[in-house]
Amino acid sequence: MSAESHRISRLEPYLNRTEPAPTLLKMLVGVQLAGIREDAGLSQEQAARALGFSPAKLSRIEAGKGRRPPTEGDVRALLGLYGADDYEASVLVKLLHRAGEPGWWQRYDKRLMPEWFDRLVGLQEAAAAIRTFEIQYVPGLLQTAAYTRAVVERGLPTASATEVQRRVDLRMRRQEMLLRPDAPQLWAVVDESVLMRVLGSREVMREQLEHLVEMAQRPHVTVQIVPLDVTNASAPAIPVTYLRFGGLDLPDIVYLEHIRSANFLEDRDETEEYRVALDRLADEALNPRESLDLLHKTLEARYPAG
Repeated sequence: MSAESHRISRLEPYLNRTEPAPTLLKMLVGVQLAGIREDAGLSQEQAARALGFSPAKLSRIEAGKGRRPPTEGDVRALLGLYGADDYEASVLVKLLHRAGEPGWWQRYDKRLMPEWFDRLVGLQEAAAAIRTFEIQYVPGLLQTAAYTRAVVERGLPTASATEVQRRVDLRMRRQEMLLRPDAPQLWAVVDESVLMRVLGSREVMREQLEHLVEMAQRPHVTVQIVPLDVTNASAPAIPVTYLRFGGLDLPDIVYLEHIRSANFLEDRDETEEYRVALDRLADEALNPRESLDLLHKTLEARYPAG
């Protein structure tokens, strides 16, 4: 078996996933197509020109972007141009078909799931590790339903009760990934001010901090708190989500959310800067045991049981 075919053979387990993973599979197809193109000695511009594609189209295919996967015709044309063998083509086309199966999140209304958010949820579902830093709210994957409701009502004060409930339901559904046997490693660094800021009510906050305590003790969840008395913390100015995937040459991705949009950073130099920043921040934060102690102390001092 050639080196290229061996690389493709590592994709076969993904054909048997019980849950659809369109975002992951689109990325895998794109990365493999890029690798086969490079093995064929073609630049992205040369390949695009040979098939009459725009460079932007081929770039999008290789990056696995967009709500829909590339067409089978486009993928077969690329494989033919690159001289891929029948085995390589067979596995990639099967992956492509599975990439067309909608994930659970893609059944939601597009008003709740704009393309940038669709991509984030799909990436989180596919990630092997998720690192996050929050300066205003408890990270979404660790929120209770009541806390989420308070966050949504604060951010969307004119939203109807129905829309608020749908957004709460969506966030609770997203958290189910943490209950899977193959749950990703979640490493959350949170500013202490998040624990002090009352959202909803003190009862809501007590329930939320109790939930954080419970989640922080799970083997695949790490919670660290940056205390208020750390005056020179190297914290980014906005929330950061850093996503890492399990091998197969997939790049790390940094997600930066804005009010109505988001940026996804995939360039290795850019993502490395954020990885280093998150590492420094974790060093400056309380360690997980100290963070758990602070959660307990905050519960007792600010949100005592009625």
